Amino acid sequence: MSRPLYQAKAEFFRTLGHPARIRVLELLSQREHAVSEMLPEVGVEASSLSQQLAVLRRAGLVASRKDGSTVYYSLTSPQVAELLAVARRILTEVLAGQVELLADLQAATPSGSVPPP
Repeated sequence: MSRPLYQAKAEFFRTLGHPARIRVLELLSQREHAVSEMLPEVGVEASSLSQQLAVLRRAGLVASRKDGSTVYYSLTSPQVAELLAVARRILTEVLAGQVELLADLQAATPSGSVPPP
């Protein structure tokens, strides 16, 4: 029996639920990268980056190739980059709405007074 689509989607988003994995995918959205190039950009230890890359590889989001002793990673689909771009637009809209709400709250509160809880 196959699992429902919503469960597969939840697992997919759990895979994306780590800051290092998101940063790796952002980097790979630009171009193929060697592991050594990603280390300073991702800001984690080499062992942690290897673990995160393994998770992304198992999920089918990245592919690797070896050239000599260097391992290069790339996205398996340009749609991963599109998903990250859509997420960025959503966050931008959400944060813009929060900034507007904050401005409204600040305008409604007299200077120096604390609004009631």
